[in-house]
Amino acid sequence: MERRLDEAQAEAEKQALETGKFGILVTRHSSERFTVALSDSVPFGLTLERQLWR
Repeated sequence: MERRLDEAQAEAEKQALETGKFGILVTRHSSERFTVALSDSVPFGLTLERQLWR
């Protein structure tokens, strides 16, 4: 899973650099599931992670 997460984050970073507007939000939904997305609520140049499970 860490490899997939790294790959998804690298792709999001590439897209963020193209726009120059969005940061990256990594959301862990479970121990095996996550989403990586550009977010206008995250400042450009930053990556934030949140967990929706315990």
